[in-house]
Amino acid sequence: MTQKQLPYPPTPAVPPAPAAGVFLQLLPITLAVFIAFLAMGMQLPVLPLHLHETLGMGTLVVGSVTGSQFVAALLSRSWAGNFADMRGARRAVIAGFLLVAASGLPYAASLWAPDPAAAVWLLLLGRIVLALGESLITTGAMGWAVGLVGPQNTGKVMVWIGIAIFGAYSLGAPVGVMVNGHWGFAGIAAATVLTPLLAWAAVSGVRAVPPTATRRTPFYTVLSVVLWPGIGLALSSVGFGLIAAFIALLFAAENWGDASLAFTAFGIAFIVARIFFGHLPDKVGGAQVALVSVAIEAVGLLLIWGADTPALAYLGAALTGFGYSLAFPGFGVEAARRAPPQTRSLAMGAYVAFLDIALGVTGPLAGALAGVRGISSVYLAGAVTVALALAVALKLLADGPSKGMRHA
Repeated sequence: MTQKQLPYPPTPAVPPAPAAGVFLQLLPITLAVFIAFLAMGMQLPVLPLHLHETLGMGTLVVGSVTGSQFVAALLSRSWAGNFADMRGARRAVIAGFLLVAASGLPYAASLWAPDPAAAVWLLLLGRIVLALGESLITTGAMGWAVGLVGPQNTGKVMVWIGIAIFGAYSLGAPVGVMVNGHWGFAGIAAATVLTPLLAWAAVSGVRAVPPTATRRTPFYTVLSVVLWPGIGLALSSVGFGLIAAFIALLFAAENWGDASLAFTAFGIAFIVARIFFGHLPDKVGGAQVALVSVAIEAVGLLLIWGADTPALAYLGAALTGFGYSLAFPGFGVEAARRAPPQTRSLAMGAYVAFLDIALGVTGPLAGALAGVRGISSVYLAGAVTVALALAVALKLLADGPSKGMRHA
């Protein structure tokens, strides 16, 4: 795919900015993404319990309602990316904030539903609206930030927005439990409506960047460009999916007590890696960083598989978090370099779609394996899967600088 084949206006070059200047330009957008995702993180520990204990729903309904966000997010990536490229990334982000806020209204309405079934349908509607907002925020924020600081800082953009997202999920969970404890699910609904409006305020003074496309680009054209980096992301994301879904079950099966420290170890290592080494994908190359990162992640998963004490499992979780932290921007830089800059939001949407797919597939497949081979077996399978991303990184290294890099 060449630039001549695509209906884009020329994209003005962005002059290099000093590191401090890049950080200051990214700060408002990073803060706004953190605030918006805090509203999503607060729901994580509360919604399943509300469905199960308050509404009396079984695990199938609980899984379907909570998982509907993943399905809707995956299906909306193309729409969100084209919206940001054609109508402006800033407008996409603000529209995303408004949609996330609007998702709290069906949550609130469910509290006055005539029966539990009606309440479930309203909650499902809220999750779908939330997913549409999340797609716009994620794709729009990355496109907006890259437009401000230049494609040479794509890795930094992914690093800081990733910190905002995972930090919000980590902090949002205990905040959600606290809010639910004081005000019940009505408090969660109210927080979902109000919190994204604070995010909007955080970026109110940030300048917009011009739209980069004049008409809709077929999703498949960008998907084919980011295919190999996306496969690398999907394979490396399996480790994160296994930690999120099965580490608590592993600790329970081994009688190791509370698994919360494993989540903490993963989260701290994830953030530390991005703060201290997040500049490396831009500086030395995304494929090189991804190659080392997925190797570290695979070792972490192997440690969890072979752990006979909680301490080894904590170490494995930390290594998994450290490796995955830089795999995402490592493969992401390669994806951005392979797509014309005029499709940056759509390309980022296509890239993140591989994460959606990976997280959607990991849970059911790993659950089936655990039922046959035991919980610990999923971490051996995860290590093998993540190790396959090494081959993808090596392929990207062998391919060398892409044509998309010259466009930037």
